[in-house]
Amino acid sequence: MTGDGQMGSTGTVSYDSFGQRMRVRNYGISGNETFAVDRLMLYIYYEIDWSRFSCKKKQLSNSFVPMHVPSDAKLMGQVFMGSSSSWGMGVLANTWYGALPPNGFYTTVFSEIGCIPMTYTAYNPASGWITISTFNWVLGNSNPMDYIPPFFCAKAKLEETDAPDNVFTILESLAKKTKKLE
Repeated sequence: MTGDGQMGSTGTVSYDSFGQRMRVRNYGISGNETFAVDRLMLYIYYEIDWSRFSCKKKQLSNSFVPMHVPSDAKLMGQVFMGSSSSWGMGVLANTWYGALPPNGFYTTVFSEIGCIPMTYTAYNPASGWITISTFNWVLGNSNPMDYIPPFFCAKAKLEETDAPDNVFTILESLAKKTKKLE
């Protein structure tokens, strides 16, 4: 949600660290317009537009970015979210922070037990703020079909780019596309 309430979105993430696959679906409203964005990251990257039944196929960096605490992160602190008075009434969480090139930074919160990602907030002067909050984690794949491109993607040609995309550039393009809809 933007600060002025003019735009808000929600979405789902399917994530497979073993198979190194990820799918991000984002749905939102901006003014009187609704939008849907679907990104599938396999060994290549699909940008899927269900309203037009179209698909762009792009290069994806071969360095998979797992959802884990970055190796250069620094521990900011540890807190209980909820209550620590009784078992099962809260979650022990660790907050980590670090720098993003060239002039950005991030903070991320992971549960102490299971190291489940809870929130990720990043700032980069070029793209502004990005915040991702997660919930309803399922161990394993609840729907393996999430990683199969739709039938109309079979016709898409691989676009040539100077540099392949990665998870961060894909999320940045998602944020920019969302801003254009505002």
